Amino acid sequence: MLFRNKLPVSWLIVGLGNPGDQYENTRHNVGFLVADELGDRGSFPIQRLKYHALTNTAAIGGQGVLVMKPVTYMNLSGEAVGEAARFYKLPPDHVLVISDDVDLPLGKLRIRKGGSAGGHNGLKSVIQHLGSDQFPRLRVGVGGKPHPDYDMADWVLSKLTGEDKKAMDEAVKRAADAVECLLKEGIDKAMNKYN
Repeated sequence: MLFRNKLPVSWLIVGLGNPGDQYENTRHNVGFLVADELGDRGSFPIQRLKYHALTNTAAIGGQGVLVMKPVTYMNLSGEAVGEAARFYKLPPDHVLVISDDVDLPLGKLRIRKGGSAGGHNGLKSVIQHLGSDQFPRLRVGVGGKPHPDYDMADWVLSKLTGEDKKAMDEAVKRAADAVECLLKEGIDKAMNKYN
């Protein structure tokens, strides 16, 4: 259950993506889509510019959270995350980052307590600016390249259409459910339920 925030911020929920109309509904912007789904559910639009991100505070799963969509472009996302984490004095284990993952089948979710960036430039930047890779992340599968010769950048920046869009819409809803579960019941329960 989501509602207006009256609690102090104890978590950052970070949806990774790129700002701008040309990136809307692309595979790389799944983090933004999940953040927007959370905002829609709780009627808190994520549009206040703060910490180099579009933000809003809310209560999700009984926790006070700042939901953010960095507007720095993907490879500099950590600047926004680091600034907000320092302001709220939050340890890395209270920064949940939502990103796309080309190594997971389309729509599959994977929650982890920490680990490497796995080649994801947004996660690399967050690790650099938090000074740790021990922050929870929710990765949403966007499917691998259709064939080996296809350029990876073109693939992740391609628009979701047809069946892929339908599958992603469902995955975004499940990912928002997973965020709510993680905040309410803890990361282990969320991992058991959604991985």
